[in-house]
Amino acid sequence: MKTLLVLAHPRRNSLTATVADIFARGLQHNGHSVEWADLVQEGFDPVMREADEPDWDDSRKRYSPEVQREMERIERNDATLMIFPVYWWSVPAMLKGWIDRVWNNGWAYGDRSFPQRRVWMIGIAGNSADGFASKGYDRAIQTQLDIGTLDYCGVAERRVELLYGSIEGQSRVEQILLDAERIAAEF
Repeated sequence: MKTLLVLAHPRRNSLTATVADIFARGLQHNGHSVEWADLVQEGFDPVMREADEPDWDDSRKRYSPEVQREMERIERNDATLMIFPVYWWSVPAMLKGWIDRVWNNGWAYGDRSFPQRRVWMIGIAGNSADGFASKGYDRAIQTQLDIGTLDYCGVAERRVELLYGSIEGQSRVEQILLDAERIAAEF
């Protein structure tokens, strides 16, 4: 399976990028090919401008050349895997802007669905699972990303997974890396 691996982190030496590398190796080990989309390093502009604003009266609107290239990049792959740090109980602005601009009306929702059956989102969270659960953040993120984004766009094989506790010390970081290997093998 050809997989687009989308990384949304400002530092290539981050834990998030290390998790992305683990996924890339795991996917390749299982016979999948990987195309990288490192949004920050590539200089993707996450700001929605008029050229990429949804036109509710024209589901066949032609979006900006940058967005068209991103759509083509998705279309030439069979699946998308997004790996990101959790910021303010959500995805970073870079990834949110990529989704806002690229997953657009008439292409990912509206009279068409997202062109892939499988999309996974893997978030690296600083706080513990208990910390997220105590305030309901885990359910909020799950609803926002799984239902509000992936299900809304008609993605049949979807998964939102948070790897918790990245700021809780080296033993938690090591567990995150082990969990990443396990989840990558399930892809």
